[in-house]
Amino acid sequence: MGKDVEVGGHEYGAKDYQDPPPAALFDAEELTKWSFYRAIIAEFIATLLFLYITVLTVIGYKSQTDPAHSPDQCGGVGILGIAWAFGGMIFVLVYCTAGISGGHINPAVTFGLFLARKVTLPRAFMYIVAQCLGAVCGCGLVKAFQKTYYNTYGGGANELADGYSKGTGLGAEIIGTFVLVYTVFSATDPKRNARDSHVPVLAPLPIGFAVFMVHLATIPITGTGINPARSFGAAVMYGKDKAWDDQWLFWVGPMIGAAVAAFYHQYVLRAGAVKALGSFRSNA
Repeated sequence: MGKDVEVGGHEYGAKDYQDPPPAALFDAEELTKWSFYRAIIAEFIATLLFLYITVLTVIGYKSQTDPAHSPDQCGGVGILGIAWAFGGMIFVLVYCTAGISGGHINPAVTFGLFLARKVTLPRAFMYIVAQCLGAVCGCGLVKAFQKTYYNTYGGGANELADGYSKGTGLGAEIIGTFVLVYTVFSATDPKRNARDSHVPVLAPLPIGFAVFMVHLATIPITGTGINPARSFGAAVMYGKDKAWDDQWLFWVGPMIGAAVAAFYHQYVLRAGAVKALGSFRSNA
């Protein structure tokens, strides 16, 4: 394993890993490749499946604990089960699509990776469009199959819970998304993978577990967005005013959280700012 060593006051690293070069802002060549469009399709299908399974779980839980239909208020999967559904589906879908599209399944993740120059602007834009369309279609399938339950039990739409301020909801979304995107960067870091190559941990596992933990913490506050496509798709199909009034929280919060996570990982943990300063001084 390569280790950093200090010689004469300077730190040198014996690299046993290779950082990929930064992605160009725009790469016209990738638009001519089938792999580009295959990745977009993968993001669309993955987000569709994600919303279909998770929204069904939410609606199923609410119907099972509805006093009008069931006297057992402890029935259903509970908040723990809902959190497992979201985290488990992310684990499964990231595992399935990571080799094709990178397994983003979330505009905030895509935005963070774009800021870190891991993807080009056209790819980031098309991923976000595909994710939002997939979310709408996933919720549309749930509504088509269970329209009465869908409309009765809120359609899985994210809304700020009563008793919480907008600032609290925004903070929950920022911090929750920071946890997720920070985990994505850490789990896919080539330096960490090289250093811990003896540890057989799949990258999708900590990412799915991060989603699970954030849901446990923030379901009572916002229903847990941390994924603008998930919130957008549910709001489109549910269509009620409350879901749309709070929609900005589920875009602004996750995008801020993703940006902070990208900056923290790239410029603090990976010392991007120090490297850039050193390069500037050597050129001066």
